Amino acid sequence: MNLFQKWMNISLVLRIFVGLIIGAILGFALPQFTWISILGDMFVGALKGIAPILVFVLVASSLANAKGGNADRFKTVIFLYMLSTLIAAFVAVCMNFIFKVTVPLTGIENVAEDLTPPGSLFEVLKNLCLSFIANPVHAIANANYIAILFWAVILGLALKAAGPGTKSFFADMASALSVMVRWVINCAPFGILGLVFNAVSTSGLAIFKSYGQLVALLVCTMLFTSLGINAIIVAITLRRNPYPLMWYCIKRSALTAFFTRSSAANIPVNMELCKDLGLDEDMYSVSIPLGSTINMDGAAVTITTLTLVACWTTGVDVSFPMAILLSIVATLSACGTSGVAGGSLLLVPLGCSMFGIPGDIAMQMVGIGFIISVIQDSVETALNSSGDAIFTATAEFYSWKKEGRELPL
Repeated sequence: MNLFQKWMNISLVLRIFVGLIIGAILGFALPQFTWISILGDMFVGALKGIAPILVFVLVASSLANAKGGNADRFKTVIFLYMLSTLIAAFVAVCMNFIFKVTVPLTGIENVAEDLTPPGSLFEVLKNLCLSFIANPVHAIANANYIAILFWAVILGLALKAAGPGTKSFFADMASALSVMVRWVINCAPFGILGLVFNAVSTSGLAIFKSYGQLVALLVCTMLFTSLGINAIIVAITLRRNPYPLMWYCIKRSALTAFFTRSSAANIPVNMELCKDLGLDEDMYSVSIPLGSTINMDGAAVTITTLTLVACWTTGVDVSFPMAILLSIVATLSACGTSGVAGGSLLLVPLGCSMFGIPGDIAMQMVGIGFIISVIQDSVETALNSSGDAIFTATAEFYSWKKEGRELPL
């Protein structure tokens, strides 16, 4: 028990890295020990089992327990949050069309011929509409994420009229499922060991070249979003050089978020940052926690990129208008990933389902996401959390500027 506690006290990032290294060594030195890959299959299977019901309950609970009354006051910061997330997803689409990265996936040869890629944007929209009305129980059992999302929204809106006890029950269920996901994620080092072993034993060490290209694509897209797109949004809003504010927030917020890998854990850091900027506490005490929920640039980039990589790998022909539709879906779904370990990765199957990619292939992409999460999740969290502070300050400075007040940066 003491050894177990010591193991759990080690950073999850470090534990995943250890699992990755051991898996690579075993895959290279002992490829005949195929039973090791069972660890990866169990990990992916656990994620595949919990993800559909997690998405359903989480979305329904969020809508049922949402409180209104602050939308008018915070409409500027909400607009900035949603705009930046949408543009981040669009940037990810452009980057993926410029740099088409593929990754090794097992079982593609058995399913590629069964894939029915959509022939037009109209066909995608038609399939979406038909997917919406699937039986909700059947949708959860078969991981039909489009229908899951639709019925979760309907249930969440219907529950607005429910009593406090019912709403509390759904909130407790969402919390319990989130805890279950954390338990599964804590098994990630062993799952990653099995996944990496299987990849290296079948494809050799060249597998890391593909993973490296995917990491580079994700990181470059997120950096461009942070230092380019978000800077342009701030500059247009305030009509001034955005970088003094940008660097201040990145230095104070992004660095800590990179290592904590949690937007929620970084809320106190952002609150202190806003206080030092002289912002209204009534404003940032709401907008910062709100941002950790709906300002999800990095999550939108991850969902869009991994979905399109799955498409390129399986040979699905995706037109640019179809990819734009994906970016919109990624924006909306990214707003539901906060507070869930690996949240953005668990919504990759939602994007894949738009293009007829089977759940088994989609969950392999989720597994790859966890392999590269040592870097991907850290950069994603840094982008998301620093954006909370940047856009909160921008919204407040915008109101100050209209009042003729001098801005501190």
